[in-house]
Order: sequence, then C-alpha cells, then structure tokens
Amino acid sequence: MKSAKAKSGSHPKQKSRGSRSESTGASAGPEEKQGLRSRQTAAKILGAVIDRKTPLDGMLDAEHGNAAYAALSEADRALVRAIINTALRHLPRIEAILNSLVETPLPEGARALHHVLAVAAAQILYLDVPDHSAVDIAVDQAKADPRNRRFANLVNAVLRRLAREKANHLSAVQSIPAIPSWFFDRLVDVYGREHALRISEAQLVPAPIDLTVKSDPEQWAARLGGSVLPTGTVRLSAFSGTVPSLEGFAEGEWWVQDAAASIPAKLFGNVEGQSVADLCAAPGGKTAQLVLAGAKVTALDQSASRLRRLVGNLDRLRLQASTIEANAGNFRPEFPFDAVLLDAPCSSTGTIRRHPDVLWTKGPQDIAKLAEVQEKLLRHAMGMVKPGGKLVFSNCSLDPLEGEEVTKHVLASQPEWTIEPVDAKNWQGLEQAITALGEIRTTPAMFPAHDSAAGGMDGFYAVVLRRLGTSS
Repeated sequence: MKSAKAKSGSHPKQKSRGSRSESTGASAGPEEKQGLRSRQTAAKILGAVIDRKTPLDGMLDAEHGNAAYAALSEADRALVRAIINTALRHLPRIEAILNSLVETPLPEGARALHHVLAVAAAQILYLDVPDHSAVDIAVDQAKADPRNRRFANLVNAVLRRLAREKANHLSAVQSIPAIPSWFFDRLVDVYGREHALRISEAQLVPAPIDLTVKSDPEQWAARLGGSVLPTGTVRLSAFSGTVPSLEGFAEGEWWVQDAAASIPAKLFGNVEGQSVADLCAAPGGKTAQLVLAGAKVTALDQSASRLRRLVGNLDRLRLQASTIEANAGNFRPEFPFDAVLLDAPCSSTGTIRRHPDVLWTKGPQDIAKLAEVQEKLLRHAMGMVKPGGKLVFSNCSLDPLEGEEVTKHVLASQPEWTIEPVDAKNWQGLEQAITALGEIRTTPAMFPAHDSAAGGMDGFYAVVLRRLGTSS
C-alpha cells in the first residue's frame, strides 16, 4: 500500500485517550462488537501467510493451529476461513483498489493496518457481509490495536468510499491477474498469456468435491447428485454438509480425490498381480487405486502420522497394502518392483483452487529447490524397477521446472529408460492434456464447468517411463 491519507481528503486524527477501545489495548474488552474477534483473527492469519510465509492449513487446524482461531465458535471459524481464502484469491485486485484510494506512503511497520484493510475489502467486495458491518468492525480493529489507532479515521474513510464505489472499482481491476505477478509471469512464459489468465480466473472458484469410486461411477453420480468426468471421477454438482455424512462413505465405497490426482495411478494400465511401490503414498488415494486394480502394493511415507492416516483411510475402504515408514530417497527394497509410482513432493502450485495460500507462501526459489529434490528421488526410484518395468513420475505443480524439465534432465543420462507415450485414444475428453512427447499436463483451466458443477481440475504433471530390457 502506498499512502496513509485517503484520497477523499480526510486525514486520520488521533483519538483522545478516553475512548473505550484505546483503554483496553489490543483487546476490545468484554463489550466488544460482535464479530470483532473473528476479523482480528482473520487479519492476523492473513498477515502470517503473506508476511511470514506460514502455510494456511496448519494455522486452521482446530486443535493444533492458531490459538485465536481455535478459541472461536465453529460459525466464526467458518467466517474466518471464508474471509482469508477470499482475500488470498483476490489479493492483487484488492491491493490495487486500496492503493487507488490512498495517496501518501504508510510509515514503516504498517503491515498490520494493511491486513485490516484487506480483510474488510474482501468482505465488502466479494462476500455476503453488510458493508456497514465490515466498515464498523474494521474501524474497531484499528482502534483496538495500539499500532493502528491513529489510522482509525483513515480506515473509516477508505472503506466507506470503497463500499459506495465498489462496482466501479471491481470493473477497474477486472483485467489485473488475480495471482501474484511472479507466478503469473512464469505461467505466461510456459502457457501463453491467454491460458495464464484462464488459470488465474480458475483459482477464484473453490474446487468442487471429486470422488474416486470403487465401481459404477454412473450409478454413484446418480445417487449423489453428480456427474462423471472423463477420468471416471464423480464430481458432485452441489455440496453442503460434511463428507462423512454422504451415502457410501461409511461403507468405504469411494474416497475424495481430485480428478487430476486420479490420473497417475491409471497410467500403469493393467497391474493385476504386479508388485507396485507407491513411494510418497500418504494420504493414500493413489495407493487405494492401485490396490483396487489388483496390485500388490507397498506404500511408503516418511511421516509416521501421515502413514497412520493412510492406514486409516485404507481401513475405511476395506483395502490392504503393505506399509513402510521410510524416506523414499533412502529406501532400498530387497527385490525390485514391477512398477513404481513416484508422486513427488513439489510446490503444489497446481492446487491453488483448494489452497490459495500456496502462491503467497512459496516463490521461485522454492520451485528450484523442489525440482532438485524431485530429480534425486526420480534417479533413486529408477533403481527400484525391474528391467521392462514402469515408473510413473508425477506431481501437482504447474511449473515445468518441476515436471517436464526434471524428466528431460534425468533421461539424458539414463539410456536404459524411455518415455512410454500416453495414448490419446485411451483418454477421450483429456486430449488437450497430452503433450507432444506423450506426457500428461493438466491445469486448473482445462475442464469447463458442467451443468451446475464447477469446472477445473488440479494442475498435474505425469509421465510413464519404461525401463528397457526384460526381467530375468
């Protein structure tokens, strides 16, 4: 933000020391306005994401996350989540609007004020919150924080003007990409400006619920009110409530898995009776697919807690796999496998519809570091595959540095390995996701909305690699 004076001409005046908000310090006291704590919490968590690069999931854990968030009622937690996710999805546009409403630079250390304004603007512009409520609570936030008290009049003037002129401001920023410029520029370089803009717009819509079903997708789509995608995934058209309350959950008939995430395990083809390793397996969606397909699966994860979650998920699904707590980069099996799935750790930039904090907590340096990790894991995983066997390498990044470039670099020094191109005729409806080399590359902009269901899918990269030779 670039100013501490509203362009309307109003100037912040310091409140007298006798005000109730000032006398209570950072907390507004027992008579505080309803909804104040939830907005204070939203501003603090938003600041942690943007300024300290703290992942959102951990802070929103009701048991082990942010203490202020955990202390709220479930209704207030839901409001905090809505505010934060909305602010993150639209942040470049929100900041452009706020910058247009003020004119002289804020003093150093005014980031807390920035987050108060961003939280209020997200409500005024994009959420079903009364404008006067968003403004009044934001002013109270400013008054309750010693760092921001002297800006209370500024907050009031800027937000009231925003509320009056919201339609004009929304129209003025419509052409601004809704994702950070560093990442938008990378997308333009790879996909072209038009596709990059479609990805930017796609992340504004929260991802729908996708289910991988054990059998008969058409039947489950009819029973749950969804539609069947080209991947065989059942996408729910409208969803409210909790996932465990849905028909078939307790019976283990399906599991939640984005349509794109269901692709890598299917690329092996027929794995009936084969030994297959899933090297970074938790939470277990791909493991379940492989077991269901008849493979003898060994599932690895280096995290004991994540592995317990995987086992719990398989138990609900009434599926079994061998599990090993191990780092995939150090694991050396007694015998090589017929096939290996390496869904490698990555920047997760393909999941921005579900996790809008990703682009604010990671940067180019993270992508480069993770690409190095992936290359090491891929080289190591190749040693676990029998001659003639397959390896599927995948991840949920949109950046080729973590996908296509890793594959290209590794294959350049591995003459006994080759890409086995994906056959487009086996993936009707997904032809646009198949690259010239026969790899899979999906983006959130690839699936249009269908009927009442939201469109899009996670950004994923996947490639089938075959080790030349025959097993002795």
